[in-house]
Amino acid sequence: MGAFEYHGWEIAYRDFGGGPAALTPSGKRGRTAASSPALARPLVMAHGVLLSQKMDWPLAEYLAAHGNRVITIDFLGHGDSSRARDLSLCTIGSCSRQLEALLDHLEIPEAAIMGTSMGANAALELAYRSPERIRGLVIEMPVLENALLGAAIAFTPLVVAYRFAAPAVSALARARRLLPRRLLPHYGNLLLDSIPEDPACAAAVLQGLFYGRLGPDRDVRRRLETPALILGHRRDPIHAFSDAGMLASEMPNGRLIEASSVLELRLRPERLSEEISAFLDEIWRAPRSSERPRADRSLGA
Repeated sequence: MGAFEYHGWEIAYRDFGGGPAALTPSGKRGRTAASSPALARPLVMAHGVLLSQKMDWPLAEYLAAHGNRVITIDFLGHGDSSRARDLSLCTIGSCSRQLEALLDHLEIPEAAIMGTSMGANAALELAYRSPERIRGLVIEMPVLENALLGAAIAFTPLVVAYRFAAPAVSALARARRLLPRRLLPHYGNLLLDSIPEDPACAAAVLQGLFYGRLGPDRDVRRRLETPALILGHRRDPIHAFSDAGMLASEMPNGRLIEASSVLELRLRPERLSEEISAFLDEIWRAPRSSERPRADRSLGA
């Protein structure tokens, strides 16, 4: 685990290392003991709202063993990072700047970014703002125009609860400490961790999503040349599959993969993990971003 300072706040991250893909003595692809993180292909993983970088750790371990230097991050207001209550620090734009600050801190000039939900939108925003820093995108469950109503319906009761029933929420967070956490599966613990000990901070995080824009608008997305693997699934109003399909059709180098559900990458990850690993192999074989056509940044807010 590591941390760095961002405008007076602390942002936590974990560097899984990783290195060039190689054949292990068993004949399987994996990381050799001599692999150096400095030589690896950097991949930053960005989590969803009210969750933490822990949601990405199982996949991070897999991708680190397949030739990638994987770094996970806790956005401000999440996980082990500072509990910022300023709405301006909880917007998608701020999350994208936190991702870039992590690259600066680790002195990484160019990386692939994988984001889920809120993290997906932050990755898109960074690809618009600093396309030269992004080798490729893995976008899981983006929240765009078709999901606005569902997101508003889902998040508004939570904001009300965190603002006006904060003592009860805090008591629930304290009560979870009585549960036998070691007996629970990884994602069970992750869901328990999403119960905020600081409800006011959680409310600011949710309100921040609507305080700024959700990400690049449609005209800009059509000009994003960054290679993108886009994952979506059906039957989820907050992460509308139509948004994933729309994004794949808009981005010139976008490709859509349909997951069976939100749980496939977590509980049955083999198929999607292989797709992501193959995509990362592909983008690091391709020309550097400086040699690709640059996106037109003259449009959009």
